[in-house]
Amino acid sequence: MDFERIKNTGVGAAYKSAEIINNYFGKLTHITKKGPIDLVTEADIASEKNIISAIRSRFPDHEILAEESGLNKNGDSACQWIIDPLDGTTNFAHQIPIFAISIAFSAGDEIMVGIVLHPVTGELFTAVRGQGAALNGKPIRVSAEKNLSESLLVTGFPYDVKEMIDPVMMRFKQCVQAARGIRRLGSAALDLCSVACGRFEGFWEENLKPWDTAAGWIIAEEAGAMVTDFSGAPYSLYTKEILATNRHIHNDMKLTLEI
Repeated sequence: MDFERIKNTGVGAAYKSAEIINNYFGKLTHITKKGPIDLVTEADIASEKNIISAIRSRFPDHEILAEESGLNKNGDSACQWIIDPLDGTTNFAHQIPIFAISIAFSAGDEIMVGIVLHPVTGELFTAVRGQGAALNGKPIRVSAEKNLSESLLVTGFPYDVKEMIDPVMMRFKQCVQAARGIRRLGSAALDLCSVACGRFEGFWEENLKPWDTAAGWIIAEEAGAMVTDFSGAPYSLYTKEILATNRHIHNDMKLTLEI
């Protein structure tokens, strides 16, 4: 399978979607809700339409799982694209310039290609299984920090956080006490990529969807990160918990997240 062609297709689609999203930024006329705090905008819809069109033009026989339109089974399920057309919609809707386009490709249930593009900064994170990860074409690696107390962490809150506020806040409190600091930026895709390039030592979150993590997961792993659930068990796209670290602090993070 030509993963380079697959990556190039995804990168081209991401750049076109970045133009679309940037043209909408600060100019939204319509925002709807999928849940109490789960938003969708014209930019999400237009970006997703562009990405699907780009994929269909080159790989008409591939299956596509996209955040807004769901699973399109008109294709081979052994070759699946996983798309978040605008990760960080709440930030986008509030004109906070922290959001991303996330595109992943899986073959036989294994993520093989990951692409995450920050439309505002132009930072492009990419990875192909077994070939390492890159930021704007230059190789990236996780942080070498070995102490949780000297680590900067990042997290996010699930859309149903109000229904599970106690365990979420207990874990947050324990991490605040254990680490140098914590940030909450609003895009899981960018959070994982920031672990990959050493900006953060660790990331944790609950109840994410496959399109939130698929691309960032392979980018983080190819940069040397360890990605599991909170207990250290293997992570999958349908696991309810994700813990990604620079490996050195992974055991300490598991203990810190215990409640």
